[in-house]
Amino acid sequence: MPELEFAVESAEPLPFAASPHLLFKLRVRDAATLATPIHSAMLHCQIRIEPTRRRYSTNERHRLFELFGPPRDWDRTLHSMLWTHVNVFVPPFTGEMVVEAPVACSYDFNVAATKYFAALDGGDIPLCLLFSGTVFYQGGECGMRVSQISWEKEASYRLSAATWKAMMDRYYPGCIWTPVPRDVFDRIDAHKRRQMLSSWEQALESLLPPVEEQVPT
Repeated sequence: MPELEFAVESAEPLPFAASPHLLFKLRVRDAATLATPIHSAMLHCQIRIEPTRRRYSTNERHRLFELFGPPRDWDRTLHSMLWTHVNVFVPPFTGEMVVEAPVACSYDFNVAATKYFAALDGGDIPLCLLFSGTVFYQGGECGMRVSQISWEKEASYRLSAATWKAMMDRYYPGCIWTPVPRDVFDRIDAHKRRQMLSSWEQALESLLPPVEEQVPT
């Protein structure tokens, strides 16, 4: 019976996509026997962020206040968090092969993962990929057989924060996109028209007094 193991070889922005995607390249290897022909596999991958596996600058700690609270409490509030789920089809192979897994990336700042990614000045984003799914393989004289992938299968990867930021800069150059409730939008729009302002940027700036950021402790 196949014993699939997984490793992430790289992750880079998917070129020419309609929306931001990172293309993860997964190496799939049959550790039980390199001779068993794998007809196909359907993988389900849960990708989690592991915030405890990196250090943070003072500015990063300030930006992460909304997610984890003050740094003095991080020993109990800093924990693994879900990023996304992705399904991957693995075509026929024997031994091992590399497959591509496109991962959609949201720029919605109501999403916890987006807040986390955007808060980082640099360094790596520690990820844990958890796998499950079904393997279809050649069972000798028995013909086609089916087995389940163990829930214990996982792979670690350190995604460059610069890669994520460069991808978002490509799709949203110099901009931040965030949804607002309709009634809030209507009030800002009314203010913009009353003040005869020519842009949304001017409307928002006129409503925001200058405030110096305070670093939480």
